[in-house]
Amino acid sequence: MTGRWVIHLPISAPDLVRARIFARTAARVLVRLSARVEPGGVTVSAEDEQGVRHWVFCDRPLPGGGRCALPAEHESACAHRPWRPQPGPYR
Repeated sequence: MTGRWVIHLPISAPDLVRARIFARTAARVLVRLSARVEPGGVTVSAEDEQGVRHWVFCDRPLPGGGRCALPAEHESACAHRPWRPQPGPYR
């Protein structure tokens, strides 16, 4: 079989807020390792209700292209934030 493979990585957290924080952090770290990481598709679920998924990132389409990179259910206007960190003063 060829094509894409999806990694399912069960990691537990004590509540939905911390699960989303951990998932956002993990997605942003993993995107540095591979251009194939899709942070916008990251979801979390309760261990005993894995069919009920909660989005981690907003991921709404933005005018002019790109997608919203803010946390799911944010209250501010959608905004594009680069998934890759910007170069800083330390190299």
